[in-house]
Amino acid sequence: MSDDPLPPPSPNPAPGRTATRTAAVIPAAGRGVRLGPGAPKALRALGGTPMLVHAIRAMADSRAVSLVVVVAPPDGAAEVRTLLDAHALPERTDFLVVPGGESRQESVRLGLDALPPGYDIVLVHDAARPLVPVDTVDAVIEAVRDGAPAVVPALPLADTVKQVEPAAVPGDPEPVVATPDRSLLRAVQTPQGFDRATLVRAHETVRGDVTDDASMVEQLGLTVVTVPGHEEAFKVTRPLDLVLAEAVLARRRHNDGF
Repeated sequence: MSDDPLPPPSPNPAPGRTATRTAAVIPAAGRGVRLGPGAPKALRALGGTPMLVHAIRAMADSRAVSLVVVVAPPDGAAEVRTLLDAHALPERTDFLVVPGGESRQESVRLGLDALPPGYDIVLVHDAARPLVPVDTVDAVIEAVRDGAPAVVPALPLADTVKQVEPAAVPGDPEPVVATPDRSLLRAVQTPQGFDRATLVRAHETVRGDVTDDASMVEQLGLTVVTVPGHEEAFKVTRPLDLVLAEAVLARRRHNDGF
């Protein structure tokens, strides 16, 4: 990880564009109980490499991302720094590790607090989405550059969705109350991209549990837009997801020869 001063924004932006720099914040403080006991989910191995390292490389693969802030478990920042030092990461990207909080929302806020000045676009990416393609990352950044305050990659739903009345006892039958039109619904992925000032204001303003950072921006009354997601940007949450991720990684290595 580089301790050198961060470079200034490019002096020659594209015509009609102001120079911008992009940073990615990766909250990696969760335990990942659905994957079972053991190491935190972000540190589980995928193809012999921790998922967190795959997720960091996925952000750094974008030439627009010049800084990645990893938010570690509150007592695990030193361990994560050692982990990153042990793996090859792109030299053109700076990396920073900071301790996280008790919730994902708090961890993202701590990652934001650690960002130096000069970064106008912020990506927030799940460490448990290790295989997001660089084209998806670039599409999110481009949409923020084009003026959207918040951008999420999303996929249409393949399955019919039912709204139910939750059972009082888990596992009991649940009455269906509605069938939403799935053509109006999307499954949201990460990285989610933001105008930095907008995301900071959302974290200063919105209280209570939220499922993602984009929903915080929605609560400010601002428009969140979607760009096409990718089927390989799935979240590794259950043991079956890990099997699928290993298969995707093996296919990539076979096709790309790395």
